[in-house]
Amino acid sequence: MTQGSASNQTATEQSLSPSSPSKQDIQLIVIDLDGTTVGESNEIQPAVKQAIQAVRQKGVQVAIATGRMYRSALRFYQDLDLTLPLMAYQGAYIKTPETGKLHRHLTVSKAYVVELLDLLLQPDLQEVLSVHLYIDDCLYVREETSETEEYAARSQVKPIPVGDLRQFLNAEPTKLLALSENIDLIDRLLTSLKARYTTTELYLTKSVDTFLEATNPLVNKGTAVQYLAEEQLGLTAANVMTIGDNFNDLEMIQYAGVGVAMGNAPERVKSFANWVAPTVEEHGVVAAIEQFVL
Repeated sequence: MTQGSASNQTATEQSLSPSSPSKQDIQLIVIDLDGTTVGESNEIQPAVKQAIQAVRQKGVQVAIATGRMYRSALRFYQDLDLTLPLMAYQGAYIKTPETGKLHRHLTVSKAYVVELLDLLLQPDLQEVLSVHLYIDDCLYVREETSETEEYAARSQVKPIPVGDLRQFLNAEPTKLLALSENIDLIDRLLTSLKARYTTTELYLTKSVDTFLEATNPLVNKGTAVQYLAEEQLGLTAANVMTIGDNFNDLEMIQYAGVGVAMGNAPERVKSFANWVAPTVEEHGVVAAIEQFVL
């Protein structure tokens, strides 16, 4: 892919490379939620809804790929009146809400989860790090911390305190999340874990600066979007536009014929995008849709 333009350029100043797909080629748009479609208000703004409705009226399909829990993402799916499968947990859990059909559910090996819990629940980390386990689309925690309460409020999901997560672990989780307001700590932990585990053992990423996430090694939004586009819809990467804002969006941005990074994305994510949109608060999704589809 061509590298994205400098982040201080406006969307209209940036262009797609000549070899990239035309507007007529885009048949599927996949959007991230937090930091992309959903900003500080924790709601999808009317302008974004209108743009998505407009592309759907043109026959272009729209889907969500998010790190959120399925139950947390469902209200946005319903708000947009979508029909394609919903890709949650970085694509580990793909389900069609209308039919209840579960297309894919890839879990994390219990052996690796136990190792991660041993590392992340050390006494010196317990005061500064909250650990979440997601099993059967429920959120389990050791105890409710301020970080967990803030997360639960935004996700609109009630956490279930169970004490020692290692003792509770009776099934393979869909995802493990470690969160802390200490961004340097999250970065150090991510670097350490990536040195410890290969990409065939765990998929490790950040969805926001304060979230470290671990899933099955076959899981990322790129493989999820590829599954939806190619196996479910019979499309190719050239027919797909993806829009995201963080490292967990990197693979789907790289996969798509048109990969769009938000203006609020880290510079490395922008560098892999075909185009850099305005920020989420500036309705960057609308700008991308108008640039490449409408």
